[in-house]
Amino acid sequence: MTMRFLLIGGAGQVGAELRALPRPQGVEISAPTRAELDLTDARAITRMVAEERWSAVINAAAYTEVDRAESEEETAFAVNAQAPSQLAAETAKRGIPLIHISTDYVFNGRKGAPYAESDGTDPVNAYGRSKLAGETGVRDANPQHIILRTSWVYSPYRKNFVKTILRLATERDRLTVVADQRGCPTAAHDIAKACLDMAIASGSRPERASYGTYHFAGAGEASWFDFAVAIVAIASGRLGRSPEVAPLKTSEYPTAAARAPDTRLDCTAVARAFGINPRPWQESLETTIDRLITTRNFA
Repeated sequence: MTMRFLLIGGAGQVGAELRALPRPQGVEISAPTRAELDLTDARAITRMVAEERWSAVINAAAYTEVDRAESEEETAFAVNAQAPSQLAAETAKRGIPLIHISTDYVFNGRKGAPYAESDGTDPVNAYGRSKLAGETGVRDANPQHIILRTSWVYSPYRKNFVKTILRLATERDRLTVVADQRGCPTAAHDIAKACLDMAIASGSRPERASYGTYHFAGAGEASWFDFAVAIVAIASGRLGRSPEVAPLKTSEYPTAAARAPDTRLDCTAVARAFGINPRPWQESLETTIDRLITTRNFA
């Protein structure tokens, strides 16, 4: 049986990893470019979903400029809320399961413990509000949905924290990094693998799939400071440099968008429903750094 998945956002971190993943025989992925699919054009979304009988649709597209979203909230909502809602409506018309990637930014970070899927949402910035609106739109429009919340995404592609720290480590002798925000670093490769497994499960038996909202993030936790220390430690031998990493308070590093202090995610539900167990974030980080240092592409 051939399964055809439509991948939205194939040029992003998760999308690029999805396209690169080895796939079982009979599984195909179609990933239209931005030129082929404008997510702010509702008619274009309708045409793309109607193009063929997709086994499932994976939405990995997002407006992710957290600070810029404060001044570009309309654009953030167009991509993160209106487009997913439209995708959900069009897939629902055709009985197609939709897998939609969301974020830990839907939480305010004041729980003091890892967030479960049932915990109340309360985003503290425009980006989080746009992603929460997208979740609501998906839930309301298509009952055959899987919303996958993740956090602190990194990969060899696009701009992300790991690439920034590696670049700075080649340029500076001392780095200062925020130490009072906690979360779960997550490799885009691991998210992509989880999405593919979910797409195959829901696409093969849509009437029996485990639909709903799930959390998926690297196992363990870290502050941004811990994360940076680990990056420098893993890379130092390969780079021939080991700059000092010093802790910084959030109050000492003002940003346009507020940041939640603790958005760790409880990922036990996704393990129960799909048998997907996240790897320790340090293990995935080492694999990603090996790939990055091989190419020396830190930009």
